Amino acid sequence: MDAPLTVTAAAAALRAGEVSSVELVEQAIDAADRLDARFGTFLDRYVDQARAAATAADARLASGDPVGPLTGVPLGVKDLITTSEGPTTAMSLVHDPEWNGRRDAVAVARLRRAGGIMMGKTTTAEFAIGEADEGSPFPELRNPWDVGHHPGGSSSGTGSGVATGQFLAGLGTDTGGSIRIPAAFCGITGLMPTYGRVPKSGCVPLAYSMDRIGPMARSAADCALLLSVLAGADDSDPSSVREPVEDYPAALTGDLTGLRIGVDDMSAAPARGDDPAVPGVLAVAVEVLRAAGAEVVDVRLPLWAELNLVNVMTMFVEAATYHQPDFERQWSRYGKLTRSRIASGLYYSATDFVQAQRVRRVGMRRVAELFAQVDLVVTPTVTAGAPPLVQTRWSRLDDGGTTVRAGYWNATGNPVLSVPMGFTDGGLPLGLQIAGRPFEEQAVLRAGDAFQRRTDWHLRMPQLVDAAQAA
Repeated sequence: MDAPLTVTAAAAALRAGEVSSVELVEQAIDAADRLDARFGTFLDRYVDQARAAATAADARLASGDPVGPLTGVPLGVKDLITTSEGPTTAMSLVHDPEWNGRRDAVAVARLRRAGGIMMGKTTTAEFAIGEADEGSPFPELRNPWDVGHHPGGSSSGTGSGVATGQFLAGLGTDTGGSIRIPAAFCGITGLMPTYGRVPKSGCVPLAYSMDRIGPMARSAADCALLLSVLAGADDSDPSSVREPVEDYPAALTGDLTGLRIGVDDMSAAPARGDDPAVPGVLAVAVEVLRAAGAEVVDVRLPLWAELNLVNVMTMFVEAATYHQPDFERQWSRYGKLTRSRIASGLYYSATDFVQAQRVRRVGMRRVAELFAQVDLVVTPTVTAGAPPLVQTRWSRLDDGGTTVRAGYWNATGNPVLSVPMGFTDGGLPLGLQIAGRPFEEQAVLRAGDAFQRRTDWHLRMPQLVDAAQAA
């Protein structure tokens, strides 16, 4: 059989004996051998450990004993999240690679207990907020649909790795869009769960009150399966919330009857660089949701500009709080962009920060009022394709600047899924963003899955990958 593209297909094939874990892992290793250097996916690859884990997984599958839902599936881990196999660099010369004692983060431990196989640590923006300077020892990040463009940040390597078949799914983190932006730019699916849904112990902080860990994969069904493993409170993370963990895969019926979806096309907040293809692509995507049974109404997100500003201010201030000791000792070892962004957090006053949190609370109430009228809210994830590398590093790492429509939801804490919805005229992927009420990931994933049962955008492979395979 052809190599499965999705986690759900791979898990079914493994249980049916149609493919072995050794075969899946060797396919992933071969893809990384051919593609990693071109796209800058990995910082560290665990080839020997993955091969040993695959052999053990096949033995468990052959035994007939109960196995975890991810047994034998190759996965990637963003290099902000610790693993037992090797160091965590946060893609920075500053970070202590032995941070957290090379112990598995809670999220990684849960994936491993479910049978997942860690293929390595994937690239990120430096500390998820900036970038190491040119000439640093870290890889250059490139988009799998066009190597002249950026893959999006900060979960860049997980995005490009899934898109190019170097693993079937992986972990990202999201503080201002860092799961959803690379998902959109790389043509895959990414879920930012509700704040507190997935413990973040063992993850290098960016902004304590907004950081989230979530799955990135081909499909909403894959993200549902991974979330069923990742979700649930842990005593090591006081911000994790003891809400019931639902059977997320069971919610994927393909039918949206009874759901009321509000659509904000972002036309009330036009941005520099908006791509003219986006309105038409979004309109077609909305019709797919309507055809699946949803009632669709127009809405406007409340306090759009204010909550985006709250996201940026909160991120910079909380990042500065975490990094201040290292700033005093290792200022020059930070990348220039990273240093500039984090340092800007030192210039906000306590009054500024408190006022931002007051606005954040008002915004959360206004968003809750909106969700009393609708079950889900849909917007574009981005209103332009991935930015070109020929732009200055400064603007490029804004991932398109104001065309990114993601940070709003980090301020509010809601769960949000990005699914591929089409392409720009230039052939770059675009994402559809589906937001739900806090801890109602089931509805978000149900909508994403229903959309993907009627479209194949999430299964499209970049031509660059097809060409490399043919060679």
